[in-house]
Amino acid sequence: MSPVWTVVLLVGGFSIAFMAAGPVLLGGRTLPPRIVDAFELLAPSLFAALIVTQAVGGDEEIVLDARLVGVGAGVVAILLRAPLIVVIVVAALATALARLL
Repeated sequence: MSPVWTVVLLVGGFSIAFMAAGPVLLGGRTLPPRIVDAFELLAPSLFAALIVTQAVGGDEEIVLDARLVGVGAGVVAILLRAPLIVVIVVAALATALARLL
């Protein structure tokens, strides 16, 4: 087995064990409200960080290009309460048009 597959299997195994540890350790107990509030904010903050790094990230530098136009168009579509598929299409079209120009 190659070293790459060994790493993939180890990371997968540790991920499964880590996810299973929560329910096993809690054993049906509820978490304090403060911790629940923190966990509720964790996913949106990680998602926002992913969007920012993908939108302006380059090779060890900040790149301002057509991707930001797509992010801006997506934000406007979200503010107008568009469905998710419409937001994605609007962002993709805006990015494509900005790259075309």
